[in-house]
Amino acid sequence: MSFPNRRHFLVTGLAAGAAAALPATLAPGAAFADDPAADPTAEAASRGLRGDPFTVGVASGDPDHEGFVLWTRLAQQPLAEDGLGGMPQRPFPVQWQVYADERLRRVVRAGVATAAPEWGHSVHVEVDGLAADREYWYRFRVGPYVSPAGRTRTAPHPASYGGALAMAFVSCAQYEHGYFTSYRRLAEDHPDLVLHLGDYQYEYTRDTYTIPGGNIRDHEGPETETLAGYRQRHAQYKTDPDLQAAHAAAPWLVVWDDHELDNNWADKVPEKPEIPQPGFLARREAAFRAYYENMPLRRTSIPRGVDMQLYRRVRWGRTATFHMLDTRQYRDDQGCGDGYKNCPAAVDPARSITGAEQEAWLLDGFRRSRAQWDILGQQVFFAQRDNNAGPAKITSMDAWDGYVASRRRITQGWVDAGVRNAVVLTGDVHAHWASDLKLDYDDPTGPSVGAELVATSISTTGDGADSDPAAHPFLAINPHLKFYNNQRGYVLTRIERDQITADFKVVPQVTVPGAEAYTRATFVIEDRVPGVQQTYLRPLDPGLRAAPVTVEDTVRQETERP
Repeated sequence: MSFPNRRHFLVTGLAAGAAAALPATLAPGAAFADDPAADPTAEAASRGLRGDPFTVGVASGDPDHEGFVLWTRLAQQPLAEDGLGGMPQRPFPVQWQVYADERLRRVVRAGVATAAPEWGHSVHVEVDGLAADREYWYRFRVGPYVSPAGRTRTAPHPASYGGALAMAFVSCAQYEHGYFTSYRRLAEDHPDLVLHLGDYQYEYTRDTYTIPGGNIRDHEGPETETLAGYRQRHAQYKTDPDLQAAHAAAPWLVVWDDHELDNNWADKVPEKPEIPQPGFLARREAAFRAYYENMPLRRTSIPRGVDMQLYRRVRWGRTATFHMLDTRQYRDDQGCGDGYKNCPAAVDPARSITGAEQEAWLLDGFRRSRAQWDILGQQVFFAQRDNNAGPAKITSMDAWDGYVASRRRITQGWVDAGVRNAVVLTGDVHAHWASDLKLDYDDPTGPSVGAELVATSISTTGDGADSDPAAHPFLAINPHLKFYNNQRGYVLTRIERDQITADFKVVPQVTVPGAEAYTRATFVIEDRVPGVQQTYLRPLDPGLRAAPVTVEDTVRQETERP
């Protein structure tokens, strides 16, 4: 589905401070004036603007059966070093409209929100009162400047299943490592919903985190440590036209991982705690504020100092409940340091990756759920991945393997609650994976109790390479692991009452723009049949065949950092 051709890109958002401007309703059917001179308020509204403020796109998110969030951020000069986007230090009234048709003729909701400088001139509009389970379109205007339109939709009514849900999920987009081609291909698939599972942006200054042959493009500014730096970095990513297309294609559910703040951070502990960093909490506060300013989140996620409520539940009728988790803000620090280790702390029952409050919230959600599918949208690898064929377990301390008791409590929780179908969605590791989930990974003959689908990166670590997925040594050591692929891409799912179908989409290269995407493999999760079943595997392309992947290759790809 194509969007109307408009000169300016749009982004919608929330009034400063979250509730500062409840939308002022306009007459049904009112449309933005094609001739700015016809609007007597246009000149005053745009005072101080020297060019198009809609440079970083539009977005929507967190849909329910009555509405969704619309987002934009005004930025005439998005890469300005001060992070203010070249905007005058005053609030701007931003008109917004929601339409029932793609041609933007039937206005069903409209209003004015305030883009305030203290919130980076971002706008978040929480629209409600709409019909369930249908498409809508939206756009914005400031003075004579009109944004392009975005497409969004409402969820089915809580008592209804609705039709099949086309849901895509993604992770890990390192701007310097390649083009965001997969975002463009995802948009062309016209999903109903997109989940971003973290590492939306990376914090490093240019030429710090490099790929063989050198980075494809450069970050602006120093490593992100201040509010100005995080605002500038978010704006740079959002100027990418492929990312803008993906945001405009469907509503998003977003959660962060580590690079939105600092590699491998844990609660109030930075990546390298041995180096004194007295400013880390100020850095965390800046990162959280910039993240909220740049994402289509509801007012419940407005940060309060160094805290931000990001874990939440989103229901898609009776078909699915999405439990969006935060495995960074409340976790205990990684045991024995980062990386792959044989670490006694990994099995300490007192340690948690979610924190006690979030864990209790999740377990309560399992007990109350009546959904066909309970889906955990989260950051780091859930299933066990032992990289040692011998008796000693060597696993990633940054993943759920570093918090074994925490994983066991949550897995047992959905089993005890009688959850009909448990599915975990994951990012972080820069490769596609699929696996069965177990209560006891040391007993490969034991029953599966769920499924995990893992999306590769959009661009992080560069092109990657195809290989025989069955030849990966991790699959031999861990028989519950069923698939591996080290190309870039995303996962496109179709969620129905009787099954979830997952297409592992890949692009052959990201170091040059415009590659076409194809399905490398397809897996199905059947209703009440825990685990994954492969239904399609594309033959290897001889032109892309690489040397057999090794344990060392995989560990290096996941843990190599500046």
